[in-house]
Amino acid sequence: MTRSDLVEALAERFGQLTQRDAEFAVKAILDAMNDALVRGHRIEIRGFGSFSINRRPPRIGRNPRSGERVAVPEKRVPHFKPGKALREAVDRRTAELKQQGRS
Repeated sequence: MTRSDLVEALAERFGQLTQRDAEFAVKAILDAMNDALVRGHRIEIRGFGSFSINRRPPRIGRNPRSGERVAVPEKRVPHFKPGKALREAVDRRTAELKQQGRS
C-alpha cells in the first residue's frame, strides 16, 4: 500500500472527507510521527505496533569494489515492532489464504 492508496482508502471509508482532506490528514499524521522519531521519542499504536529509533554503532566496513577499509559512522535508524494483534491477524490471514489455495 502506498501513501496515495492510504489517502484513497481513507476518503472512501469516510464519505464526508474530500480527497484533499484525507491527504492532509495522512500528511499530518506522518509528519507528527516523523517529528517524534527525530526527537528520539517512541511511538506506540495499540493493536498495531511501535516505532522506535535503534542506534547502529560506528564500524569499519569494506569497499566492495576495491576491498579497502572504510570507516562507517554511527547511524540512528527507525525500527518497527509489530504488536501482538497485528502479528496474529497477519498469521491468521496468511493461513486462510494458504487453505484457499490448496482447495
